[in-house]
Amino acid sequence: MASRRDPSRSTMARYTASDPDVRLMLRVGEDDPAAFEELVRRHQDRLIAVLTYQVGRRELAEELAQEVFLRVYRARKRYAPGAKFSTWLYHIATNIALNARRRMARKKEVRMPIISPDETGAHALDPVAASGAMPTRVADRQELRSAVQAAIATLGERQRMAVMLAKFEHLGYAEIGEVLGMTAQGVKSLLARARENLRDALEPYLDHGIAPTDQTLSLSLAEDRSIELILPDEADHD
Repeated sequence: MASRRDPSRSTMARYTASDPDVRLMLRVGEDDPAAFEELVRRHQDRLIAVLTYQVGRRELAEELAQEVFLRVYRARKRYAPGAKFSTWLYHIATNIALNARRRMARKKEVRMPIISPDETGAHALDPVAASGAMPTRVADRQELRSAVQAAIATLGERQRMAVMLAKFEHLGYAEIGEVLGMTAQGVKSLLARARENLRDALEPYLDHGIAPTDQTLSLSLAEDRSIELILPDEADHD
């Protein structure tokens, strides 16, 4: 990873052999425009989805994604693979998102991100496919998504990004640690706290069914185990 330390030759060789995105990025360093276009195509939608959850507005997330890829391109001559390409990419994205939120906070423009999967492409938070669902069930699921997304918005910067990387990118503790500048054990503890914080944030819905349709949200959460859907399972990262 072209960042805090120079990777060894063996590390670079290992990631070059195992990660096709790394090989594409090395071609970008040789001024191959097709390779850069392919990297953007592979990562753009998921990157925008993660950034949208970070800053709360899709249009801003799209602008930030462009900035991320611009930084990737500018770093092409210095790039040395010390991690998966996606780890490096989201390390850049995390810093850019954090700076954006600081600017928004100064302007008092931070908004809670209540975004549908159709807006972000983030279908990982959708408990079921839309096809075949009854209209009342679709409404319940939309309500459920809003509750889950509101809960995610209550998390701190690092907890939110860790949850998003675990769900969208399926990164393990060590890889998320590379993105956030933490140890693997630190990430494990961070995700555990995020898990508890999300449960606390969703407790009013679970206990009281605060929703226009009486207790449908509580029932949906209980039936669909949607808390588990947005939380990384520790078994997946050991």
